[in-house]
Amino acid sequence: MAKQANHKDIKTLNFEQAITELTTIVEKIEQGEVPLQDSLDQYEKGMILIKHCRTLLHDAEARIEVISKQDDEEAGPDDV
Repeated sequence: MAKQANHKDIKTLNFEQAITELTTIVEKIEQGEVPLQDSLDQYEKGMILIKHCRTLLHDAEARIEVISKQDDEEAGPDDV
């Protein structure tokens, strides 16, 4: 149940916050600061963070495409 709550918390993070958390997880694992089971839990959380970041990037790219198309349509053929 805690993992589900944790997953919901991740969905509320913006891109920069998610990257910061991911960086912290990687540093802890690389330094060997956490026991094996905790490392696995952190790895799992890191994978969820990566998926969340990819979703945010995809959404941003889609938004940029929409904005670009609107700009092209407003500009007309003579302005391009």
